[in-house]
Amino acid sequence: MNKSLKITKVGNSAAVILTKELLAQLRVQIGDTLHFTQAPDGVRVTAYDPEFERQMAIAEEIMREDRDILRELAK
Repeated sequence: MNKSLKITKVGNSAAVILTKELLAQLRVQIGDTLHFTQAPDGVRVTAYDPEFERQMAIAEEIMREDRDILRELAK
């Protein structure tokens, strides 16, 4: 899907209005956060948070390594 959006002025800022179709495709709603990441072909817009994924990978590694300790703490 290729879509062009016009940048509009909102106070001292700029805004882009997302259509219902784009919101549905991104699986976001009003109040959610979008993330902009650098890509080889420009900038990518997504609801995916790369920092959250990094933090979860670290947490999973800790849980795997310290499984016995975590079981004892859960008692």
